[in-house]
Amino acid sequence: MHESVPAIAALGVSPIVRIPGMEPWMVKRALDCGAHGILVPLLRTVKEAEDLVQAAKFPPLGKRGFGSPYSAKQFGATISSLEYLNQANENILTMVQIETKEALEAVDEIAAVKGVDVLFVGPFDLGINIGHRVSETGIPPELDDAISKVQVAAKKAGKKSGIYTFNGAHAKQCQQRGFDMVHVVTDYMGLEDVVKQYLTTAKS
Repeated sequence: MHESVPAIAALGVSPIVRIPGMEPWMVKRALDCGAHGILVPLLRTVKEAEDLVQAAKFPPLGKRGFGSPYSAKQFGATISSLEYLNQANENILTMVQIETKEALEAVDEIAAVKGVDVLFVGPFDLGINIGHRVSETGIPPELDDAISKVQVAAKKAGKKSGIYTFNGAHAKQCQQRGFDMVHVVTDYMGLEDVVKQYLTTAKS
């Protein structure tokens, strides 16, 4: 992470770190190395969303400590630490993944939490947790309704919505559906597809 975040930022792309949990030290570690945003999986409650904001934002909105020498430079070579401090609460994305039954039931309240910027749908875990899994035939209607519920809650609260997608066609569909952030491909899946394609061509 300490190597990939600066490398990504140097190319003019915003590095967003998906941390494994919402413990404050995990949040601080990602942001102190210069991440432009954090994505937290398997959120369950409004309290967890509020605690996440406390860890991710500087006072008065949160309780994040200041002092990392690395954070500012990932936003620009000329950005001073003081400028970073003054802008961080507005410029850093705090994103939560809505992929549990509990979070879905409380999605309006979670969306209303000040400091939460993006509601991000994880269709696989959400489907598993509400009993309507993604299958070979696609997304069942009940899961699709749940996804729409998240999107509506985000829009109602003036927040952004994002979603993990299965392939390029699904990504395009979600973009047309109005999602603000759309996952297109993971690195390992992209590499696997390219290698398979090259091998198929070589063997033909």
